[in-house]
Amino acid sequence: MDAKPQRLTATITGEVQAVGFRYWARRSAEDLGLTGSAINNPDGSVSLVAEGPPSGLTELLRRIEAGETPGRVDSVDAAIGDSSESSTGFECL
Repeated sequence: MDAKPQRLTATITGEVQAVGFRYWARRSAEDLGLTGSAINNPDGSVSLVAEGPPSGLTELLRRIEAGETPGRVDSVDAAIGDSSESSTGFECL
């Protein structure tokens, strides 16, 4: 039985804009069976929302925190909660 889908919301700071971070996040999320979005913020951070199996969310967060991304991640402010189950696909905004 699959675990109930959940939602990861994260703000990632560091050198994460203009380095392909959002597109890396999309590829990683799709590989893990997740949906959601990544958007550049005016302060230079990236906001990420991903929904799907808890194991996929945990792995995506691990990859981000481990620095397996383009650019440089200085900090990640993340929370996992209930899924809205409203997103389809993964968008880079």
